[in-house]
Parts: sequence; C-alpha cells; structure tokens
Amino acid sequence: MFEGFRTFEIQTSDPQVRIHGVVGGSGPPVLLLHGNPLTHVHWHRVAPRLAQQFTVVVTDLRGYGDSSKPHGLPDHSNYTFRRMAQDQVDVMAHLGFAKFCVAGHDRGARAAYRMALDHPERILKFASIDIIPTHFALTHISREWAVNSYHWFFMAQPYDIPEKLFEGKEKYYIEKKLTKMGIGKGGFTPETLAEYARCCTPENLHAVCEDYRAGATLDFEMDRADYEAGRRIRCPTLVIWGEQSHTEKMFNPREAWPLYAANIVKFCPLPCGHYPAEQAPDEIYAELFNFFSA
Repeated sequence: MFEGFRTFEIQTSDPQVRIHGVVGGSGPPVLLLHGNPLTHVHWHRVAPRLAQQFTVVVTDLRGYGDSSKPHGLPDHSNYTFRRMAQDQVDVMAHLGFAKFCVAGHDRGARAAYRMALDHPERILKFASIDIIPTHFALTHISREWAVNSYHWFFMAQPYDIPEKLFEGKEKYYIEKKLTKMGIGKGGFTPETLAEYARCCTPENLHAVCEDYRAGATLDFEMDRADYEAGRRIRCPTLVIWGEQSHTEKMFNPREAWPLYAANIVKFCPLPCGHYPAEQAPDEIYAELFNFFSA
C-alpha cells in the first residue's frame, strides 16, 4: 500500500499537532484528504495512480489516523475546519508547495472547502467528494436525512456523553459504521477495515466528537457569515458524489453547490455510495486526473 511513497510527520503551527502522511510521485502538487471515520489509507487505490502524473500528498486529519489528537478546547476551536485547513496548508508549505490542488472526501471535503475560502491564493483547484456544504445541510434538514445522519447530532452532544457511550465498543462501532449504518456503505477490504479499527481509539473518538461539536457551532457560524456576505469559493471546483449515497438521495447537489461555489467546472455523480475512492476507484481516478490536468 502506497509503494514508493515516503512517510512523514510534520509539525504544524499548532504546537500540539503533528500531521502524519505520505508523499510520492512528481509533478504538480495535489493534496488528498479523507473523511470520518477513515484515515489517509482511504486513498490507497487512487493516490499511486495519480502519483504517475502529480506529486501526491495524502494525510491524516488532526484527530484521525496517526496524526495528533489534542483534547478539545472548551469552545471546540481546535477542531474547526479552519484549524484543520491550516494544518494542511502548513504541511504543504513544509513540503515546499505554496500553491496546490486539493480533493477532499466527507470531513476532508469540508476542511478543503474552508481552505479554499480562507486561502484562495493557495488553492488552485478544489474537488469535493460526497458532501453538501455544511450551511446548506444544516438549514435544509429533513426527517430522512436526520435519521440517516444521526451521528452529526449524537457526536455533537456535550463532553463526555458520546465518548462514554462509545467506551469499550470501538471495534463494534467502526465495523457497523462503515458497513451497516446508513446508506451507501460497504466496499472495504479486510485490510482497510482492520486499519480503520486500529485507529478507532478513545482518543480518536473524542477528536471526532470535537470535530462534530465544532461543525455544529463555530463552523456553521463561519459558513453562515460567508454565505450572508456573498462569499463563495472562486477557484475551479469539481463536485463529485455517489449515486447511492445520502448526498444524492436526500439533497440535490446541482441546486445546493452553486450557492457556495462560483466556478463549478463539472457535476459528477458516480455509480457508488458514500466512499467513491474505495467503491469506484477507477472512476474517481479518471475524474480527478482530468480535472487536475486541465
């Protein structure tokens, strides 16, 4: 897995956080970000192929995988997408890349969304994978979406209620979360499931809860302020989603995304569920290659 890539641990501008990841290939820089409850391993079927044309950087977000997992601050500010985005900008600067393209899935797409707004001078292109912008999702809640996305609200409950309910059940949770709970699940190999289970520790689950606490509070307020001020992502944007995922079944991406991104190059539904990089790697490779090469 990731043959020919170099592993790194990079200190960010937050003294408490080092980001774990791998880098490989040569050519224009591309950053790949994973979602919850995954790690950089999510990209193992796509990154090596992109590395034939690009310098590919694949990381664990703070709180995930083998990156640092600081305890959440009282206001959750150390787990906002703004802070996660800054981590990744720090990583890319350390590797010598002042400007780069980024693709993010799930929570990684939300971090990349914030990155494109906060650092427009650095982000050349942005590919979003299977999300609806946070502000739209939380202002267009339906009963069906709430039931299928219960974890947004459960994990956002005050510390340490969800953490205690997860305690001792980490392996059970991760296996059910990835294969049974909600729509568009499955498609993982035993090897990747084992890696996600290894990384699903009490520290990781606390970080995930902080991620969702920040998402429901500080992140939402940032996104609302940007929306009300008319600020939209300006760089070329590719919107990818799975036809069998909640993004397709609960929302209309073609309706939502133009409210938040001014330069959408393509809307791209793929024949898969919520995890395109593992469920439809050939298709997502082709779309990312064409988008980043153009």
